[in-house]
Amino acid sequence: MADASPLTFKVASEKWEFEQIHELNYQTFVDEIPQHQENEQGRLVDKFHQENTYVICVSGNELLGMVALRSKRPFSLDEKLDDLDTYLPPFQSILECRLLAVRKQRRYTAVFAGLLKKIVYMALQEAHDIAVISGTTRQIRLYRHIGFQPFGPLVGKEGAQYQPMYLDLANAISLKQTSQLFNIKKGSRAEQLLFNYLPGPVSLAEGVLTANSAEPGSHRSASFVERFNCFRTMLSRKLHAGRVQIMTGSGTLGNDVVAAHLSLLPGKGLVLINGEFGERLRDQAVRAGLNFTVVEAESGKTFAEEELAVAIGNISELEWIWAVHCETSTGVLNNLDLLRRLCRRNNLKLCLDAISSVGSCPVDLSEVYLATATSGKGIGSLPGLVMVFCRDDVVFGDRNLPRYFDLGYYQSKQGIPFTISSNAVEALMTAVEKGDWSTRFENVRQWSEELRDELEEIGLTVLADRQCRAPHITTIALPTSVSSLDLGDQLADEGILVSYRSDYLVTKNYLQVCFMGKCRKPTRMMSYFLRQAVEGVGVGKSCVA
Repeated sequence: MADASPLTFKVASEKWEFEQIHELNYQTFVDEIPQHQENEQGRLVDKFHQENTYVICVSGNELLGMVALRSKRPFSLDEKLDDLDTYLPPFQSILECRLLAVRKQRRYTAVFAGLLKKIVYMALQEAHDIAVISGTTRQIRLYRHIGFQPFGPLVGKEGAQYQPMYLDLANAISLKQTSQLFNIKKGSRAEQLLFNYLPGPVSLAEGVLTANSAEPGSHRSASFVERFNCFRTMLSRKLHAGRVQIMTGSGTLGNDVVAAHLSLLPGKGLVLINGEFGERLRDQAVRAGLNFTVVEAESGKTFAEEELAVAIGNISELEWIWAVHCETSTGVLNNLDLLRRLCRRNNLKLCLDAISSVGSCPVDLSEVYLATATSGKGIGSLPGLVMVFCRDDVVFGDRNLPRYFDLGYYQSKQGIPFTISSNAVEALMTAVEKGDWSTRFENVRQWSEELRDELEEIGLTVLADRQCRAPHITTIALPTSVSSLDLGDQLADEGILVSYRSDYLVTKNYLQVCFMGKCRKPTRMMSYFLRQAVEGVGVGKSCVA
């Protein structure tokens, strides 16, 4: 019995689901509504089947309802209405909803409303501005309740007429806050989209979970060692580095490895600080007993060439510079070409924390003495592996460092001196090998610029200056009238995950939007809630007493 199982709303993916879609399509649009010719099979495959995304309602193994979504023009409505766009408000991206059908015994129930609600969620998920549908005249009232607006004349033939309607997604977001149809218990994820704009954990690249869940293999097997070292070579070339060692651990471990190798050098160092992660480098340098001084830049700013040149000239026996490439806390991308040029000119060794930049934006590690990256950031794999890149002339420990820190020991053992998870490595390799970095970088650059323009139009301040801003991290300095904690919680309740709970963000009332891993275009819901917060419409309570 259909009633024995709960209703599930989902995107069709199983063979039996598609079979029942074709059957319900026939029952609705041949048997009941005479739009198509009868056939012996009792199945009707839509002419746009290969382009459709089907949202369905199932109970157990029974299909109760369906709707087809499609964004490729021309639409079915284009064929029924001349100059369709002239009936609609301005838009950038449009979605057509078709073949909305519910089994007779389940009409006027939660199935129909649930499918309409799912249309809204799917449209928001794909960042469409507007959705159009040919609505049955019998359910106009419910369509209106969702937010659909009728336009133009009725379409179709006698006995099968429909009212063209459109849904402005901005209005849908507002309705989502007030309509009982969208009322979901706080904390429930059953009907929520998850838009991940965190700096970690990030949305995973395709194939990562499959690779990670495979049967573990021996890290000593000849096949694994060969594939592992081919990957190390490929990754080094991809980033123009001399070589790379991969070890189990976090980015902090990788930076401790860098500090340990700097301790082998006789000269002094310079640590550059313009945010929280620069401060962490200072702390690690102190713990490693390094002899160094610091140059600091204002939060949201980068380093001036003249200031760095003066500092370099004032330090006798200076041998190295250690800096964060992408200062995650502020969204600043420090000028790697400038640092490389200064180090080349003054015969200095450049070390780089590239944890938040590798895989998120173009990175060229040529001439860099030591650099760190991790699996769980821009690359889009699971956390747990750290990569330490080094030049071919790096000074090794020669037993003066702990074994786990000694890059020379890794090199002498074909990169695998200790146990390493074959699954974690396979997941990392999958993320890198399947990732189209150039396309991702261009998408992120475009989305980032559009997001900044929207934020500034709303009246919000992006912390980093345009000329030094990391494309993949947008740090928003909220006004004192808006609490980052309250607004972040509000967004999380809506399935929009942003960074706001780190101490350094809470202290300064910052909120961050990050494009890392398998990221996607910002949802319009985020801009809507940010605008509501600025305008004081019940979102983000004041953080001022």
